[in-house]
Amino acid sequence: MAFNVTEAGPADGEPVLLLHGFPQRSDSWDALVPLLTDAGCRTIAMDQRGYSPGARPAGRGAYRISELAADAAAVIDHYGGRAHVVGHDWGAAVAWTLAAAQPDRVRSLTALSVPHPGAFLRSLVTSRQGLRSWYFVLFQLPWLPEALLRRGLVAALVRSGQSGERAERDAAGLTARGALTAALNWHRAMPLLNPRRAGEPVRRPTLFVWSDGDVFVDRAGVERTERYVRAPYRFETLRGVSHWIPEEAPRELAAVLVPHLRRWSTGCAGRAEAGPPT
Repeated sequence: MAFNVTEAGPADGEPVLLLHGFPQRSDSWDALVPLLTDAGCRTIAMDQRGYSPGARPAGRGAYRISELAADAAAVIDHYGGRAHVVGHDWGAAVAWTLAAAQPDRVRSLTALSVPHPGAFLRSLVTSRQGLRSWYFVLFQLPWLPEALLRRGLVAALVRSGQSGERAERDAAGLTARGALTAALNWHRAMPLLNPRRAGEPVRRPTLFVWSDGDVFVDRAGVERTERYVRAPYRFETLRGVSHWIPEEAPRELAAVLVPHLRRWSTGCAGRAEAGPPT
């Protein structure tokens, strides 16, 4: 399979792999990338499986989280075999899985919005998370979710806090043949998840950033996540920010992310600090 990848920053900077979520692509990182490259990092933003035209297999089985993590590992191998990994939404789930299964490839982990898979699964049955994730059940159906999202995705994204312009961009990215079904297959593969594997702890330095305006992720799984990390762990809440952290609050994010990268880095120590929001 071939993945679309966008690189930025100094060639000798330490690699930072950026993993987008649903229903976005690598351009969801565009506001954050300059802040990371100014800090001396080399960013690698990939369009993941289903979102890259050259990596769009059929069937939900091809979208197991283990397969998605293996894709990220393959990209890391292409760039030297080790990288900082930053993931948002479904990209965070991939990042958690990769760090737990292949820690030798992950210099540090940063998860945005979505808690550790074990904490998330637990929260589905012990908190309001099950209600917030009602659409996971809907997305298991054939053809109907595609029909609904073709009509209503932009409005749904705007209701969740995304800007109209970005919502239109994200919806347009799923108009190619098979693209929307491939994106939904990430959700449809969830029943194939092994709960025991999902609960494996992470043993890499971890930063978890959540926003209290997130309509998709309840606080219960967020607060439980620390139990699944056996390494230095930092948790930050961005107040008054929606689920769409990398685009809505890039400077606030960079203000906590850059020090994290530098603490666990030999190569992100570049020209300028990412300052506070202006």
